Amino acid sequence: MSHVHRRGSKWQATYRGPDHRERTKTFARKRDAEDWLAQHTADMRTGAWIDPRAGKIQFQTYADIWLAGRVELRTTTQAKYRFLLDHHISPSLGATPLGTLTTQQIRDWYFPLRNRHPSTGASAYRLLAVICKAAVREKIIAFSPCDIAGAATEHAEERPVLSVPELEKAVEATSLHFRLAVLLAIRCQLRRGEVLGLQRGDINLLHRRLSVRRTWALRADGMAVLGPPKTEAGRRTIAIPGNLIPEVEDHLIRSTAPEPDAWLFPGTAGDPVSPRTLDHAWAKARAAIGRKDVRFHDLRHSGLTLAASTGAALPDLMHRAGHRSPAASLRYLHAAQERDHKIADALADLATSQLSEGAAQHLAYFPRTWTGPHTASAPPPPPSEAPA
Repeated sequence: MSHVHRRGSKWQATYRGPDHRERTKTFARKRDAEDWLAQHTADMRTGAWIDPRAGKIQFQTYADIWLAGRVELRTTTQAKYRFLLDHHISPSLGATPLGTLTTQQIRDWYFPLRNRHPSTGASAYRLLAVICKAAVREKIIAFSPCDIAGAATEHAEERPVLSVPELEKAVEATSLHFRLAVLLAIRCQLRRGEVLGLQRGDINLLHRRLSVRRTWALRADGMAVLGPPKTEAGRRTIAIPGNLIPEVEDHLIRSTAPEPDAWLFPGTAGDPVSPRTLDHAWAKARAAIGRKDVRFHDLRHSGLTLAASTGAALPDLMHRAGHRSPAASLRYLHAAQERDHKIADALADLATSQLSEGAAQHLAYFPRTWTGPHTASAPPPPPSEAPA
């Protein structure tokens, strides 16, 4: 039941929603009241109706409820989302009712954050967009106000790739206890958390296999936690290069307890060593080789670049890297192809240079323009061909 009737100098529109509760709104003009009523009536018929009161919930309140319900998220992801909400999103948008949140408000929040911290800005925007999309699915708001083109895209700076000699120097400069960690990042292309999450039982020396089953990683709040790999693709078994086996054997004898669940890099209180401790050891090694710009993760990046240069197929590279998306591995293949083009261009330049030198020598003895009288005799031969 819906109707519009006059109340004093105003016009009041009333309709009964799908929940059988009446909604009423007053307008100065009858036409506005009829339009409002017609819109809600049409939305109810098409299933697009949104309870106007639902959008009054503050963003922070809804975000807390949403995050609490995401029990499937990894502990590190939960902590990252909590950090982004508490430190970057809610201070600006938390008190705003979801139903009144506008794209302009989001622009005013996003661009200053992006200008200060590009990566954090993209991460925070992606989280905000996911939460607003959930609110649309739950019919709290009619549409998402997150409509800034390219805001979710993270434009990460190009990370350095170390040459093979530089990598060898880095290994030699690393303390003996962490040398295998550096080698695993380079030659097995493991992430830091994957390296520290390894146990003796994950290593199969007979078949030269290594299984990634867990990670020991830092949460956004600085606490190290044990958890599964980031994605299902991260849970993998890969081959260990033959020349790395002696290093693995030495490390197992020297630093790892005999039990299958003993950590390859043990710390205190039965846990793996802290990620910060590994970072500190790597900081000393990179300083020793004069590459303070190289982070530990760049060792994996360099290793994947080398793996791509061997001619590895995309599925093989994805498996070895633990990538769920082809796009992540494709960039390494593209980088290898770009280097291949550079080699080809260098070879072409070398050939052209040598051909140019030969042509110049040829023209010195056989000029294109003959200035003297035409005779049957040929010009004198080059000195190298002249009789002694």
